[in-house]
Amino acid sequence: MDALRQVDGWSCEHVAVGVAGVVEETHGDAGRRFAWASVTKLATAVAMLVAAEEGLVELDEPAGPPGSTFRHLLSHASGLPFDHGPPISRPGVRRVYSNYGFEVAAALVEQRAELPFAEYFAHVWQGTTAELHGSAGSGVHGTLADLLVLARELQAPTRVAPETLAEATAVQFPGLGGVLPGFGRQEPNDWGLGFELRDGKAPHWTGERNSPQTFGHFGRSGTFLWVDPAAGIALACLTDRPFGDWAAEEWPPFADAVLAAVR
Repeated sequence: MDALRQVDGWSCEHVAVGVAGVVEETHGDAGRRFAWASVTKLATAVAMLVAAEEGLVELDEPAGPPGSTFRHLLSHASGLPFDHGPPISRPGVRRVYSNYGFEVAAALVEQRAELPFAEYFAHVWQGTTAELHGSAGSGVHGTLADLLVLARELQAPTRVAPETLAEATAVQFPGLGGVLPGFGRQEPNDWGLGFELRDGKAPHWTGERNSPQTFGHFGRSGTFLWVDPAAGIALACLTDRPFGDWAAEEWPPFADAVLAAVR
């Protein structure tokens, strides 16, 4: 796909991009290991959904601050702040994006599984070279090939049941407003179980051609992965340039170019 080559004009020393689905193509430093930053949450969410299917945790059991459940933690509705600290909102009142919430959720899985969460993560993602170090919300390092394995899992799941993924990519606690990091306040700021949902958000880091059904995540290391079920593709991107205004300018037209090429 010629559309993938437009990343050669980005001000990044290293970049790797790929499409998975009805079209399969890669471009760039495909073998390089990158920090995924918050794209990590897509992979750890799958691991936590596996834990739910195995009966280690229940989505609606109490977890986190009083009144919160495991479901609240995964959908950024627990009221916990971005970093460690006491709640800044009551559960289910507003969408507060929280790395800490993912760490609390991972700690519960770790306790029930009786092994470090990083080892549980490695078990779920065996067959890849992706490794989790540190935060369950931002600590994965891996290659483009690893990220495309995740992309294909989110299109045709084998690690979790299709109905589990369908629930995870549906709106949790509808109507909650909140700030989408880097793109301002959104009303509503819809989220699934670890997956950010495009819906009608504007501005957004995906393109105008992306369907409202698009879901995924981006990271502050200049990384993203989105899946557009209507188009039948996922677009993965790993860079070594931290997220900033450049990404908000480059990513949406890049998405539109890829979608135009596919369609």
